[in-house]
Amino acid sequence: MHVHHGSDGHSHNPTHGFLSAALLATLVLVAAEFLGGYLGHSIALLSDAIHNLSDVPTILISWTAAYWAERPADAERTFGYRRAGILAAFTNSILLLLVALALLWGAIDRFWHPAEVGEQWMIGLSLLALAINGGITVGLVRGHRDLNLRALLVHNFGDALSNIGILAGALIIRSTGAVWLDPALGVLIAAFVLWSSFGVLHESGHILLEGLPRQMRLPEVARSILEVSGVQEVHDIHIWTIGAGHHALSCHVRIPDMHMEESEKILTAIRGRLAGSFGIKHTTVQFERAGLPDTGVYMPEPFRSSKS
Repeated sequence: MHVHHGSDGHSHNPTHGFLSAALLATLVLVAAEFLGGYLGHSIALLSDAIHNLSDVPTILISWTAAYWAERPADAERTFGYRRAGILAAFTNSILLLLVALALLWGAIDRFWHPAEVGEQWMIGLSLLALAINGGITVGLVRGHRDLNLRALLVHNFGDALSNIGILAGALIIRSTGAVWLDPALGVLIAAFVLWSSFGVLHESGHILLEGLPRQMRLPEVARSILEVSGVQEVHDIHIWTIGAGHHALSCHVRIPDMHMEESEKILTAIRGRLAGSFGIKHTTVQFERAGLPDTGVYMPEPFRSSKS
């Protein structure tokens, strides 16, 4: 007996308007920093303009992923398009790593080739950039559980820290002339972006490889199924993540011979336990005829364990 249940719905994604506004604000900021860097002879502002320019493909990818994730399942994408957000997070994290490495290289080079800058331009435009990037970061905090939006959150939080560093560096350089502060802050910011983006890359790669959701333990899920009255054995369990917060499970369950009406009760109980205890709402359970064992058995691959 094969029983399949899915409950993926279709709802409007409210992030489209926000991401569109974020894209427009970022383009305005990039233009302002390029102009200010040129007029103020500021390498720091030109570097930050390039840094913020790297946000544009990130936001475009996130916007596209959010749009595709809304689309319902069809004959070719039977699970829908939720994985678009995970793929976007994976792509964005690679871009973040490349940008962070470039920033790190540029910061180290500035130690050996210091440059005079116009502090007034640095202060004014760093405040503007902080307002824009800080606003985008705050707006993205709500979606921190979505890997797609988390990659964008990390990027913009790194931008906001960069703006704070430029502002503080400009004020200190104005009062002390310590030009080495600018590349020192650049190294710290690049290191933070590297660390954060590697975390997103690792998690999104784990999901794309159909890894077990981080917060779950396979024996605990099997034990929960075995606790359902009538279940004598569970094996061939597979658990994976479809998209942010959406997990799926398939397994084989052995039960005694019984009427279909009784097996439906067991199925309902299994689904209820999986949804309530583990948040798994998309389940595929295949029932198999069991003998008369005295204990429930969980047989994962490649080992076997039993539970009394």
